[in-house]
This record gives sequence, C-alpha cells and structure tokens, in this order.
Amino acid sequence: MPSLQDQLRGLVYSTEHGETCPDCRQPITECRCAEQEEQARLAELDGIVRIRRETSGRKGKGVTTIGGVPLPEAELKALAKALKKRCGTGGAVKEGVIEIQGDQREILKAELEARGYTVRLAGG
Repeated sequence: MPSLQDQLRGLVYSTEHGETCPDCRQPITECRCAEQEEQARLAELDGIVRIRRETSGRKGKGVTTIGGVPLPEAELKALAKALKKRCGTGGAVKEGVIEIQGDQREILKAELEARGYTVRLAGG
C-alpha cells in the first residue's frame, strides 16, 4: 500500500491522455484493473453456488443471497434478471453476489440446479 504522500502526488488528469487510473497510472482507456479484479474473483471460486437467507442490516427484512456463481459480471446480471423474473420479486447484484428479495431459497435452488450448477443451502 503506497503512503498517503504517494497517493496524493499521483497524476489525475493529463491533457495528453485525459483521465488516468489511480491504481495503475494508465489512461482510463488503457486501464485493465477492472478486468484483473474480475479474473481474480473468478479464480478464487470453488464451483459451488451457495444460497443463504440474510436479515442483518436490513431492518428485519429477509433477503436471499446467491454467492459463488462462476460467471463474469455481465452474465451474472443476466442470470440475476432471469432469477428475479422467476421469483416475481426485485433484487440486485452487488460485488459478485446476487440478492433476491424475500425467502426464495427453494425456488432458486431448483432453478439453479436445472441450469447445471452445484447448489448448497447455507446459513439460516
């Protein structure tokens, strides 16, 4: 981790290249940081999709979260859209985790197994 002084001294904008990435110091058009993060996220997955119900930090409202799906971000959003449509509820994709409103674990487990994923129910 660079020191605060190093972080503050970094080039933010260049008239030659435009905006630059703060991490790799490359022009935004040539930056590959997002691709490398995505590849690292996919590399650490074990191939098992975990479905759990969460209520913490949500004012008591239950949310079903699906983690460990080995798909790139664009395909993950498409899968989330299909699952939300199947359940008839809303949801979102946050940091590689699909969130579906309500307790939809059984419906989602059946749907994901039909799509060929290894699924485990985790948590309460």
